Amino acid sequence: MRRLFGTDGVRGLVGADLSPELALAIASAAARVLGAGSDGRRRTAVVGRDPRLSGEMLQAAVTAGLTAEGIDVVLLGVLPTPAVAFLTADLDADLGVVLSASHNPMPDNGIKLFTRGGDKLPDDVETAIEAAMTTAPTSGRPTGAAIGRVREHSDALDRYADHLLTTPHHPLTGLRVVVDCANGAASAVAPQVYRRAGASVVEIGTAPDGENINQGCGSTDLRALIAALAAAEADIGIAHDGDADRCLAVTPDGHLVDGDSILAICALALREAGELRDDAVVATVMSNLGFHHAMREHGISVVSTPVGDRYLLEALRERGLSLGGEQSGHLVFADHATTGDGLLTALAVLSRMAATGRSIAELAAIVRRLPQVLLNVPVSDRSTAARAPAVLDAVAAAEAELGDSGRVVLRPSGTEALVRVMVEAPTDDDAHRIAERLARVVAAS
Repeated sequence: MRRLFGTDGVRGLVGADLSPELALAIASAAARVLGAGSDGRRRTAVVGRDPRLSGEMLQAAVTAGLTAEGIDVVLLGVLPTPAVAFLTADLDADLGVVLSASHNPMPDNGIKLFTRGGDKLPDDVETAIEAAMTTAPTSGRPTGAAIGRVREHSDALDRYADHLLTTPHHPLTGLRVVVDCANGAASAVAPQVYRRAGASVVEIGTAPDGENINQGCGSTDLRALIAALAAAEADIGIAHDGDADRCLAVTPDGHLVDGDSILAICALALREAGELRDDAVVATVMSNLGFHHAMREHGISVVSTPVGDRYLLEALRERGLSLGGEQSGHLVFADHATTGDGLLTALAVLSRMAATGRSIAELAAIVRRLPQVLLNVPVSDRSTAARAPAVLDAVAAAEAELGDSGRVVLRPSGTEALVRVMVEAPTDDDAHRIAERLARVVAAS
């Protein structure tokens, strides 16, 4: 069986790659791996979803798989991924399940799992779940009163909102914010949280109908946010994705503030508060070289990891650090969350604006971005192509040409038959020229 788990759970086209039968099998296997125990205590799982149409079907399948293995299920309803992670820990559940494909379009959906405490699965646990899907249970399934029960949690959204508002933040009084919730999981909670924190909020992308998630809105398409920001004469635009584990920002004149800049803003704020442990942050290999330069200029070291917020979390835990993030807008505040949280990130950025009286453009100017080109090269075997001798030689030649003035990153996609070629260089022309040259070598390998 091919490996199911990618960089962020299992994801695919519902009805083709992701069926209710597969969802049931994953849930059943996860129950046996994550819910195993011999102390006689009943095990519990929390299940949340984004508003995609297929979420209802997959929720039914996952619930059946869990309860068949004797796991009690608490249905949280439509909630952001980080809310499910928080509630997994807060409700002392044995595992958490999120049904979401994040920023993907509606036909896709996905299954993300959390261990006890709200942590994402390490590789060895994913491997154990996949193995359990191909082996029969060592004993018969529960019967009678031993099967799992199902109940709904009536105040899951409010519990998560209250948690966010107990994290340190400056009152947002006087800030006017436009938030785009991508017609996704944050639609009911993000505007409420920012208003309760003191901001004046204009909301868009908060009318999910099951089909319109990430459709011409949210962090994958900023045009609606930019237009609404200009019309509202607001101080900042905030863009979430479908499951709200990421946050991007937009200046009043329509310029993107990406995860690198947001990470830099938050790193300086935490250091001033004495909360940036070891004066270090964690970032992925895709972070712009300009971010690294900015951190170096301010005496903050950067720990680099592969792409994926679970790798950020691993580095944060291993090194005891407090902050990490990705260019895509996933930020992890390790003192307050076990995974990337777009709402927590937005609160941190808005608090920094309110506390300093500086605009988002002024704050973001700390990072002077180098021209960056990212090409997705279709290949038949992404791992083999990325390691081909001709490709490695071409990368070495490009790195020698750039020296300290640029950077090359080549990595196989975690979810698609692609190799991603990223080049940073002093000029756009240089970045495009080198990236296209490398892409041709990758495609031919």
